[in-house]
Amino acid sequence: MKKILSVLTVVTMTIVAANAQSISKNALGLRLGDNDGFGGEVSYQRAVSDNNRLEFDLGWRDSNNVDAFKLVGLYQWVMPIEGLFNWYVGAGAGIGSFDSPGGDGAFALVAGDIGIECNFDFPLLLSLDIRPELGFNDDYSDDLDLDIALGIRYQF
Repeated sequence: MKKILSVLTVVTMTIVAANAQSISKNALGLRLGDNDGFGGEVSYQRAVSDNNRLEFDLGWRDSNNVDAFKLVGLYQWVMPIEGLFNWYVGAGAGIGSFDSPGGDGAFALVAGDIGIECNFDFPLLLSLDIRPELGFNDDYSDDLDLDIALGIRYQF
């Protein structure tokens, strides 16, 4: 029985690896959403294997009520759907700083990520994802925020 399970596992892993669509080595662009008013983020993705990557997003906010920035890093698992489409899940954390009339300070957060992307034959990557973020600071971000965003990135 163990030999049969081992053979089935190897065959399944081979099929998955053969059908895996490799992701680009680098992608740079914008992630446009609205998480606590941060709006747009500069986004960079770096492949670490054929179906895993790191994503770093730098968001900033400059308004009458608060000036802030946040940096989020995620590890993502990318899986092909069909044709040009992939879906992905990820987990990570971030830090940030804010300056408001009520005071200033820093905050930390943990984040998840799930989304779908279209990886065109030319160097354009479009994605739509949702990122739940749990912040740790009583003055600025101490609750669960859902960030839905559209990503537009150049692949190289």
